[in-house]
Amino acid sequence: MKTQHEQSVEKTVTRELLLEIGTEEIPARFMPEILKQLTEKGAALLAEQHLSCGAVRALGTPRRLVLHVTDLVTKQPDREEKKKGPARERAFDQAGKPTAAARGFAAKLGLKVEELELERMGKGEHLVAIQQISGVRTGDLLHEILPRLIKSLPFPKNMYWESSRFRFARPLRWLLCLYGDEPVELQCAGLTGGSETRGHRFMAPGPFKVKDPAHYFNMLPKLNVVLDQEVRANLIKEGVEAAAASCDSRAVLDPELLEEVTFLVEQPQALLCSYPENYLTLPREVLVTTMQSHQRYFPLEDKDGKICPYFVAVSNNPAAPVENVRAGNEKVLKARLADARFFYDEDRRSSLEARVEKLKDILFQEKLGTVYDKMKRLVSLTGFLADLLPGTDVPTKTAALKAARLAKTDLTTHMVGEFPELQGIMGREYAQADGVDKKTADAVYEHYLPRFTGDNLPLSRAGALVALADKADHLAGCFAAGIRPTGSQDPYALRRQSLGLIQIIMEHAFPFTFGELIEQALNLYRERLPELDAGETAAGIREFAWQRLRHYMQEKGIDYDVVDGVLAAPLGDISALWERACFLQEQRGSNMLSLAAAAYTRVANLASTANAAIPINEKLLHEAGEQELYSRYRETEPKVRSLLAAGDYAAALALLAQFKEAIDSFFEAVLVMAKDEAIRDNRLALLYRIREMYLQMADFAKIVFASP
Repeated sequence: MKTQHEQSVEKTVTRELLLEIGTEEIPARFMPEILKQLTEKGAALLAEQHLSCGAVRALGTPRRLVLHVTDLVTKQPDREEKKKGPARERAFDQAGKPTAAARGFAAKLGLKVEELELERMGKGEHLVAIQQISGVRTGDLLHEILPRLIKSLPFPKNMYWESSRFRFARPLRWLLCLYGDEPVELQCAGLTGGSETRGHRFMAPGPFKVKDPAHYFNMLPKLNVVLDQEVRANLIKEGVEAAAASCDSRAVLDPELLEEVTFLVEQPQALLCSYPENYLTLPREVLVTTMQSHQRYFPLEDKDGKICPYFVAVSNNPAAPVENVRAGNEKVLKARLADARFFYDEDRRSSLEARVEKLKDILFQEKLGTVYDKMKRLVSLTGFLADLLPGTDVPTKTAALKAARLAKTDLTTHMVGEFPELQGIMGREYAQADGVDKKTADAVYEHYLPRFTGDNLPLSRAGALVALADKADHLAGCFAAGIRPTGSQDPYALRRQSLGLIQIIMEHAFPFTFGELIEQALNLYRERLPELDAGETAAGIREFAWQRLRHYMQEKGIDYDVVDGVLAAPLGDISALWERACFLQEQRGSNMLSLAAAAYTRVANLASTANAAIPINEKLLHEAGEQELYSRYRETEPKVRSLLAAGDYAAALALLAQFKEAIDSFFEAVLVMAKDEAIRDNRLALLYRIREMYLQMADFAKIVFASP
């Protein structure tokens, strides 16, 4: 029998855990998230089992997912667990004898009722049992918990391939699991975990015996596998840059492409390749998209930023003859560029203006008509916005209207049909080739912006007008047709469209309300959707958009309570809401904000019981305190409204803070809830109007602040 000291020493012994899940090639787009999940779920599972450890990290290549855990204890600690039983009233009868509930709870735990204790929990007492739990050896636990970990990994799409119908992104081919130098023979997907791994598919297929985790990490480089994705990414970047430097060029290193290529290879080799110079007459975006999006190649450019007739391909098989690999990649790209050249030349046979009629052949949405119908709404809505916004000159309005008419015509081109990601880009290219002025051509491109999170926003006013019209029409049409995002499903990209609309309004500080824009967009659907309830639909769109606005403001550093307070104000001018939120965020902790908030809170509690339809009757203001408050209100409210409209938030807040003195004096001198109903309602009506004055800036009750 071990001594207490020996048991204590045993508890502190640690080992490394290594789990390798060998698979067929997992899609590169799955890998970043699944490695994050493997790390988080692995750490959580060990913590759930009371197994302390050091670092937990996940590494991966297309053919393997690896979990590495350092300093994992060899045994769970002995511990106490408290089990909660029935409440005292259910556990004992009036005579104080145990009931069936108490006896059943004790029996379930292998105890007698006398061994249980009563403990106060919440509002009453409950029976509790304190159990001594002996820790289990880690090696024995791993057989059970690691298959659970593997099964819990979430993928966008799964496959099954063997009799148990186990599901995973790709078929599992081997499992390696070592706890120190001890193999863990876990069972999963028809495989038994062991101590064998595989190397590079072509250069070291294996299998290879592994002694322990240190041996594994030393062995993999010899098997032509670069396991660490960060190391692999750096090797690719350095290789691409070196290849570019060899022909006096520089690489166009797109971060998303670099990440994707990192998870396409296990042993990267960068190869400099070329293509015929005559393809350089194609637009830059066509060349870059063909190389990056379709072939996963890195384009090269000269010191002036012009695309060169070279590219870098990253091979996963350094053992293959270099010239053969280079020739194969060059042949594939040349064929793709030949297609692009054919599409470009064919598209140039028709101007964008000549393509407008072809929009009648493209369905936008079954209930909402064709893209041609959408184009007509865009022109109308763009004109409405141009007239609504002060400072929009005639040339800008003309360019915006022309751009709205041409904005969707590139959808009819061969190039966009082959490369959908070029919509807008090709519209600008073809518009310029048609001799359309630059302002209009740029607006054709900009109306799609922003296309994704972090994308650029329209810079020109003409582009911003068409972009707003497009996004407002999209939101209005989809909501009117009953199309709403559900959970993670958003096939019409309404979240992105609403956020883009908000960002454009804020970036350009356009001084119109969200309601004005959506109301006009919905009006354009009345003929097509006669049953449309415009008011209800507009309310739904506003609520949806305000959720996006709330998240966006918080991402920009505005505290959640300030955001809630500002968005509760009856204001639809998004740019003003943003400015107001920024101002109040800066005022956190200020005495003015505290005074204004305290005044609002004191008024709002009673004002919430007022009848909003009852006007203030000056003849019923009998007492000096209420007469003084009403006089101060009539003097202050127009000033606050004017200052807020002018964007002078500091002066408006100062007035609201100073108004607290009048409110305090009123409550000291006047009984609001008078017995006379007419007098009581009149005083509540006054408080209601004062609350509305404060609400012009924010709902101060939602803001967490220090008391004055």
